[in-house]
Amino acid sequence: MPAITCIEDLRLLAKKRVPRAFYDYADSGSYTEGTYRANTADLSALKLRQRVAINVDERSVATTLLGQPVTMPVAIAPTGLTGMQWADGEILGARAAEAFGIPFTLSTMSICSIEDVAAATTKPFWFQLYVMRDREFVASLIQRAKAAKCSALVLTLDLQILGQRHKDIKNGMTVPLKITMANILDVMSKPGWALRMAGAKRKTFGNLDGFVKDTTGINSLGQWTASQFDPTLSWDDVAWIKSQWGGKLILKGILDVEDARIAASCGADAIVVSNHGGRQLDGALSSISALPAIVDAVGNDIEVMFDGGVRSGQDVLKACAVGARGVMIGRAFLYALGAMGQEGVTTMLNVMRRELDVSMALTGTKNIQDVGRHLLVDTRQLGA
Repeated sequence: MPAITCIEDLRLLAKKRVPRAFYDYADSGSYTEGTYRANTADLSALKLRQRVAINVDERSVATTLLGQPVTMPVAIAPTGLTGMQWADGEILGARAAEAFGIPFTLSTMSICSIEDVAAATTKPFWFQLYVMRDREFVASLIQRAKAAKCSALVLTLDLQILGQRHKDIKNGMTVPLKITMANILDVMSKPGWALRMAGAKRKTFGNLDGFVKDTTGINSLGQWTASQFDPTLSWDDVAWIKSQWGGKLILKGILDVEDARIAASCGADAIVVSNHGGRQLDGALSSISALPAIVDAVGNDIEVMFDGGVRSGQDVLKACAVGARGVMIGRAFLYALGAMGQEGVTTMLNVMRRELDVSMALTGTKNIQDVGRHLLVDTRQLGA
């Protein structure tokens, strides 16, 4: 087993072990991928203040998210087709997160179903919901999440219309799927992945298969899903979903101060500042660029989380320094899963926690609760 020192090590390993179509699906943005690249570049541009001769013994990175104790301010983000990075990937990710003491978020577009993950874990997880035209189906998903005792509903607001991802088109990750000779040869070159997938419990959209009328197989389910993303989504729908759910509600995909204020006034418990990993509106602000103004506008009224470009514990520290309560990690999770399965996810979380802890110490900080903008070299970068 190669030495894993950082998330980049896991990314390179995943690229070797996961078929190109599925690796690129996880590691791509829309159009020019400018916003995708800006997410990581703008985080990297923030500089931390190195401090010395300060007692930093007995440090703690533990905190709470939505009132839930967590071992560090990180939650695993909802990611589609996770079970195609590694067989039964959602179950493995949920188990790793549970053992580590952080939230796991299951996507509507997962391979393993809500029920699969609930049966394989012992503690509540979060469930992510897309608003579809078929409101009856949406209501049924909410009821299934309730039955599984999910502790929060993450409502994604920025996918009413799908952004075009050039790599997916070239790789045949379209509706319907296009199986090419290049795909077949690529899978043949990944025998470990193919063998694991052959024995996987599920190979299609677990939350849809058997629950959507007149569909059979991944292609018909994909066609149904593509027709279901709803461009009429409004704040009235958010209110309806809140009434259906009745529990902790997180609104994901907020990138504008005006939207953040509306979200804070509608009774949600938290928002996630996110541009969908640069997979939707190419040319939008990076998530870290949007974060400070949103924190300043609503940070006292609602819990603000962050998503976009987090590849290290230092990135977690920077997002918290700007004002986020915690971060969601998507691609870092998928790299780790594709590289080494559940062991990879655990390794990634340990790497991230260690980086966070060491970086806190070198900024003269003992407790994650004390992190703030004073840790950053020049807050003018934030528009402050």
